[in-house]
Amino acid sequence: MGTRLPVHTNSPSPETLGRVADILTTGGCVVIPTFCLYGLAASAFDEAAVKRVFAIKGRPLTNPILLLIKDRQAVDALVTEIPPAAEALMARLWPGKLTLVFNAHPSIPDVITAGTGKVGLRVPSHPVARAVAGAVPFPITGTSANISCEGGVSDPDKLDPRIVRGADLVLDAGPLHGGSGSTVVDVTCSPVRILREGSTPAATIHAILNDLPSF
Repeated sequence: MGTRLPVHTNSPSPETLGRVADILTTGGCVVIPTFCLYGLAASAFDEAAVKRVFAIKGRPLTNPILLLIKDRQAVDALVTEIPPAAEALMARLWPGKLTLVFNAHPSIPDVITAGTGKVGLRVPSHPVARAVAGAVPFPITGTSANISCEGGVSDPDKLDPRIVRGADLVLDAGPLHGGSGSTVVDVTCSPVRILREGSTPAATIHAILNDLPSF
């Protein structure tokens, strides 16, 4: 059963980050706060750890899992192409509540992409999530910490016991903002396609893209 560890929202301690990094590096799973909801983090390059995330959530392996990364530079090694539209959106809206779907680099395990050949990436805006992503040399899963087909959780006291039991550690940053998750935009097509409108309004996406010469 996952230990619950209080964490300072704006500045997680080096000791806490070291503990999280050790867990993630050795195939573990950690519940972490993101801006709106709590998420379930594991190493994206550890297939067994990712499958453990699926098992904890009861999530079908046919559903891809988005990844959290530390910064824009981390994108280069994870995708095959970065279109101008993606560059514009990353420059304006990362870190933030926007997930961009790219054509995945061959190094990304199929369990992450669910065989689609595409991967969703986001630089999180929550200081703890961003610090965790920066504490390890690999991307981490960013799926919500809930049982599949149930609602996301913004209050750690309301995490499903099955999630808590399945994780190795729960970073408790208190209640989060709640609300909808990130907006998901597929940048592999032209024009780009909004797959899910979440916390970042579609109008904001369109306003940025309309400033591009090609649009």
